[in-house]
Amino acid sequence: TDLATIHFRIDEWQADHVWYVVGVPQQLHFRQLFAAAARWGKTGDFRHIAFGSILGDDRKLMKTRSGDNVQLSDVLTEAVERAAAVIAEKNPGLPADEAAAIAEIVGIGAVKFAELSQNRLTDYVFSWDRMLALHGDTAPYLQYSHVRIRSIFRKLDAPFDASTCQVVLGDNEEIHLARLLVRFGEVLPSILEDFRPNLLANYLLELARAFHSFFEACPVLKAAEPIRSSRLALCDLTSRTLQQGLSLLGIKVPDRM
Repeated sequence: TDLATIHFRIDEWQADHVWYVVGVPQQLHFRQLFAAAARWGKTGDFRHIAFGSILGDDRKLMKTRSGDNVQLSDVLTEAVERAAAVIAEKNPGLPADEAAAIAEIVGIGAVKFAELSQNRLTDYVFSWDRMLALHGDTAPYLQYSHVRIRSIFRKLDAPFDASTCQVVLGDNEEIHLARLLVRFGEVLPSILEDFRPNLLANYLLELARAFHSFFEACPVLKAAEPIRSSRLALCDLTSRTLQQGLSLLGIKVPDRM
């Protein structure tokens, strides 16, 4: 059936690329399949984009307590429920409908990032606590970083237009943050070379950490002009880069958390 599928995709669909996103254990099967297709005269961009397995705490394939396969819908539902509990604890004053919307964004984003931030060829251990933490290598940490930056602009008396500002770099933290920001355009092509979204995830984590270091070391709203506007421009570009990068990973960002 796999050979028949290749025939249909090449001859009927005229496919330019035929990529199979299937687990690592199937590597031998796809090597043999592509070799057989070539002998048959079917050539093209055939690729097996392999990925590792999700493990439980016992470092065996993740299963339910009854031994069944875990359903993604169940994982997402539990992720949203757990995120709702964290949000209720951290921000109990949020209206119920807003808290529910944020919980969905944070919970589903956490699951996506936990998967996409791993080297796709390696196995990893599934951990709810690590996945939903506001600190560490998680989507909630990146989402919180974006929310924290946007809260700066809510304190301004008038809308801020970063395009009219000249960025002035003086402190080491400013320079480091700016260098990371200009690397964004370099990171994206490297992801496509070997289908590794974890490279983007790692970049976003590095950017968020650099922003927090910058924000702790460099006063923004209390700085004198033109430094104040320059630092606001860095904040704005950082938040937009975080939002765009997460969007490329299929992850939304809330307005507040």
